[in-house]
Amino acid sequence: MSARRRTRTAGAAICAAAFSLAGVVVFPAQAAAQPEPQPEVEAQTPELLHNITYRARVDGVSRGATITYKAEGDQIQFANPTMVPGRVFEVMTVLPESGIANMRVSIEWPYSANLHCEILIDDALAAQADDFIAPRVLPQRDDPDYGALTCEAPVGGQSAAVPPDQPVEPVPPA
Repeated sequence: MSARRRTRTAGAAICAAAFSLAGVVVFPAQAAAQPEPQPEVEAQTPELLHNITYRARVDGVSRGATITYKAEGDQIQFANPTMVPGRVFEVMTVLPESGIANMRVSIEWPYSANLHCEILIDDALAAQADDFIAPRVLPQRDDPDYGALTCEAPVGGQSAAVPPDQPVEPVPPA
């Protein structure tokens, strides 16, 4: 074999190696291993939401009415409406079935008034409270809840048909 032919053969071998290396870079080899099975995710059903209506009324002459209530997403909302006799504060929100609807109505010292609050869950009365706040000469420093009324009700509670402390009587066989 001549020297020239050996050079061509060596050159051809170098070109072939370069092309095969380029093919590896452009088209990488795929792994033949099986992928690991992913753990199954249980389908989570969204929690049932209920319509909540909060109502508050302050019958009497007072200033500084503050209404605090629980809203969607575990948020606590505040409202400072101008409450005059006969005016009703009403707000609507939604809460999950596992939640607790609660509301607090308060007035500032030294005023006195009748406080009233209601909680309706899906348009059914779930909680109601009334209280008279008597006038005081001095503020009640040892009772932070003086001048306030709180209503609370479980959103997805038991049916009111059977009280929870009384056992259910079995139905006799026919």
